[in-house]
Amino acid sequence: MSDPIKYTQEPDDWGSRNHVQTLVMMMVTVLGLYLCYKMALPFLAVLVWALTLAVLFSPLQRYLEARLKSSGLAASLSVLIIGLIVVIPAVFVGQQLLFQAVKGAQSIELKLSSGQWLQTLEAQPQLAPLLDKIEQRIDFPGAAAAFAHWVNTSAADIVKASAVQILGLCLIFYVLFFFLRDRQLILRAIALRGPLSQSQMEGLFVRIGDTIHATVYGTFAVASVQGLLGGLMFWWLGLPAPLLWGLIMGMLAVIPMLGAFVIWAPAALFLALEGSWQDALTLTLWGMLVVGTVDNLLRPVLVGDRLRLHTVLTFLSVVGGLLIFGAAGLILGPVTLVITMAMLEFWSARNSAE
Repeated sequence: MSDPIKYTQEPDDWGSRNHVQTLVMMMVTVLGLYLCYKMALPFLAVLVWALTLAVLFSPLQRYLEARLKSSGLAASLSVLIIGLIVVIPAVFVGQQLLFQAVKGAQSIELKLSSGQWLQTLEAQPQLAPLLDKIEQRIDFPGAAAAFAHWVNTSAADIVKASAVQILGLCLIFYVLFFFLRDRQLILRAIALRGPLSQSQMEGLFVRIGDTIHATVYGTFAVASVQGLLGGLMFWWLGLPAPLLWGLIMGMLAVIPMLGAFVIWAPAALFLALEGSWQDALTLTLWGMLVVGTVDNLLRPVLVGDRLRLHTVLTFLSVVGGLLIFGAAGLILGPVTLVITMAMLEFWSARNSAE
């Protein structure tokens, strides 16, 4: 009786088969990651702002968890408190901005079309040559009418888009609830599946949290205070649309190359041309001594040594993030830069150890 046929596989064949399986698994994994990225892309802003709020208000969540003994109940109460802090001021400021933008545009159009601004400049004989050149090159009444029309149209578009903004805000708070309640599980899952060791991943989490704190408090909180102080002085002096100009000053204060003086300096010059020298001097001193120095006073207190990025790198990451990711880039830009720098440091340390 003949021996049974033995089916054997050469080691090389098994090796090639394993290579094919590995390659297929890598392709499937990359494809899955890409599809997950595409699915998450429409919700990128929601995820980023929910993560930012979760990092900023995690002390509140820990405090409530210790008192209530329930992470779910604590997360619900935290979301409610955050909603009251964020939504109510946002609705009030939004309404006032729309009102002041329309009213301010109409006021500017009236002054330019009636020639009131010419009378102000004609009272200064030394500006007569400059005035003639300006009149020859710029149609101020036409520009003012176009500007007023644009403001009115934009205000209507903003009102129409409010429903979409409300939906996005609801999604942010929905995701925020789970980020607060399940933050430990999420961090542990990321650490287990990450390419770094547990200690390295924990260090990376700390750097990301520090970057978010420093970006929000050191950049946007300080800029908001500068805009608030500038807007208060505009209101005190009776200048039009103080909330609107305060917001613009706060936005410009984020940009190191510009700053709030881009707004208050021309306003002080206009007051001087009108003959309101005392108001012009008050605005100038307030802008230089208060608005201009608040950054140096508040930034060390709010940030400390949390932000480990140079000022130029911070500026480039914020602006670059805005260009790539939109509004979410305000946070995502610096965070991406910090993660990249951390990975480079880990690779450098690994190569040095070998």
